[in-house]
This record gives sequence, C-alpha cells and structure tokens, in this order.
Amino acid sequence: MKILLVEDERRMAEAEAEVLRQENYDVDVCYDGDSGLDAILSGIYDAVILDVMLPKRDGFSVIREARREGLRTPVLMLTAKSELADKVSGLDAGADDYLTKPFMVEEFLARVRALCRRNMPAMSARDGRLHAGDLSLDLATAMLSCTATGQEIRLGEKELHLMEYLIEKQGSIVPREKIALKVWGYESNAEYNNVEVYISFTRKKLAFIGSGMEIKAVRGLGYELRG
Repeated sequence: MKILLVEDERRMAEAEAEVLRQENYDVDVCYDGDSGLDAILSGIYDAVILDVMLPKRDGFSVIREARREGLRTPVLMLTAKSELADKVSGLDAGADDYLTKPFMVEEFLARVRALCRRNMPAMSARDGRLHAGDLSLDLATAMLSCTATGQEIRLGEKELHLMEYLIEKQGSIVPREKIALKVWGYESNAEYNNVEVYISFTRKKLAFIGSGMEIKAVRGLGYELRG
C-alpha cells in the first residue's frame, strides 16, 4: 500500500513515516499544503494522512480542493486540536477519519488499516490478501501464490508494489508513468526502462508459479493484468 503523509513538523513526520514503513507501507512525505495537494492529485496513493496545520495551505483547504477535483482517495486528518468543531470541519471538508495528537501508535495504525481497506476492492475480507484470477498476493509476507498450482514465490520490494498496483487496477490499462510514480515515487530518478525491467522480472515469477494471469503490454498505453 502506498501512503502519502503530509506533515510540516519534520521530526514528527519522520517518526510517523518510520512507524508506517515498519508495517510494510510504502510512504512518501510532503511538508507543506501546496506540495501535498499536488501529490494527492496524482491519484497514485491508496491513502493520505493529512495534518491540519500546514504552511502555504492548511489541511482543510487541501482536502476541499482535492474533493472538488474528484479525488476519492481516503484521508485521515491529524491535528493537535481536540475541539468538536475542528473535527466536524475536517469531516465536512471531505476527510474520512480524524485523529487528535498526541495519539497511541496502536490506534494510529488501526485507523490507517481501516482507511486502506476502504480503497482495496480486490482485498478478501476472509484472508486479507489481494486476488486476481488464480493469483493471491499476501502483502504482509510479499508471497505471490497461484491457487491453481499451489506454487508460491516471494517478491522483491519493487515487484511487490508493482504486483499490488496491477491487481488493484486489474481490467484496466495502467500507463507506464503511473507505474513509475506508484512504485518509485516522486523523489526517485527511476527511468521508464526501470518499469520494463521489473515488468520482466514479475512476468518470470508469474510463469514460475504457473499462473494463467499475464501482464500484457498495450502499445502506446501501458500494461494490463489479465487472464
């Protein structure tokens, strides 16, 4: 899961990001409202954690603008203010949940898990895995398995994020540009040929486990996972 954290207090941001990364989330961080809004509008994130008090543009303004642009990504707002009016303002602006600082790590992670579940239609409530055709992907262990053959293989970090994204978008053509942003993020210097290299790696692992699902290249458009 790819999460955007928008938090201006850098030490707080580093601590929150580290907590999330220890739970195997892929985290990008922005430190002001303008850059946060730009990142949110890319549409590459599965969830957003948004502080209210931000330089350049506050969190309420960010979420309102994002919702006006049609963004449906779930958002958890964080604030040091505990007044009911602030919580109502955040929820009315378009946030899905609201958490007051300081908070316990366990509650923070529980809220994030609940937020992410809202944006994962391919996730099975029964076993907590992503599914597509005969494929089953365990995000916690990075194991990709084929239900038809019983074979499984562990994915590398980039392969895991790539496979996760393709399963979430199954049935749709995903542009290379979107894959590059989703897997490597804004701060990376990854070239588009990196996408092709990791597509090749992942195809070999699909073949190894004997899956009937394939990653098809659609000329001039991108890639699609289909059976």
